[in-house]
Amino acid sequence: MFYYVLKYVILGPLLRLLFRPRIEGLEHIPEEGAAIVAGNHLSFSDHFLMPAIIKRRITFLAKAEYFTGLGLKGRLTAAFFRSAGQIPVDRSGKEAGQAAIREGLGVLNKGELLGIYPEGTRSHDGRLYKGKVGVAVMAIKAQVPVVPCAMVGTFEIQPPGKVVPRIKQVTIRFGEPLDFARYAGMENQKAAIRAVTDEIMYAILGLSGQEYVDEYAVKVKAAQAGQTKKFPRLRR
Repeated sequence: MFYYVLKYVILGPLLRLLFRPRIEGLEHIPEEGAAIVAGNHLSFSDHFLMPAIIKRRITFLAKAEYFTGLGLKGRLTAAFFRSAGQIPVDRSGKEAGQAAIREGLGVLNKGELLGIYPEGTRSHDGRLYKGKVGVAVMAIKAQVPVVPCAMVGTFEIQPPGKVVPRIKQVTIRFGEPLDFARYAGMENQKAAIRAVTDEIMYAILGLSGQEYVDEYAVKVKAAQAGQTKKFPRLRR
């Protein structure tokens, strides 16, 4: 119930008023039945803006850290994600990916919309990074369409590290649903799930116009963090 209060009474109208989102391709979201909405992830604002403009309820797999934060900001963030019905996923350990897939399939098996960011984390520089294959495993196993989505302008309004977003118009684009029925029964074949994932990322790229990086964002972030520690910035 509180999800719809947030969506239609509190948060949704406020976000539409402030950011005046330009929405393209909303008709590609199925009116009923299970489907995956797979998007790029540029900003913390993405968590609010996309669900606010989709008519149906959409459940995201959110990182567990959003539910365990400390201080006022942490408590408010956790309260929001819980009230919005989002599912915490522990991204650490070898079983993290399988746990996320199980949770996602649970949503799809109920005939609902599942939101996922195949990159696995927010882009730290506005580029689109290589997708992780969990989205492909779920799409093939559940035999559901994947609707590609591109958030455009959210990196500019709230890049990593910025707490209060800038008030500026953003664009949210949805592409035609992708059908992967031809891969039925192949969710355990590495070549198949890589091909499906790459097709999804290519569709997102076509909608977003970002520069593409054929590496995982997490690895690039870790490498850059290591370089920063190895060569600390000199103070003048």
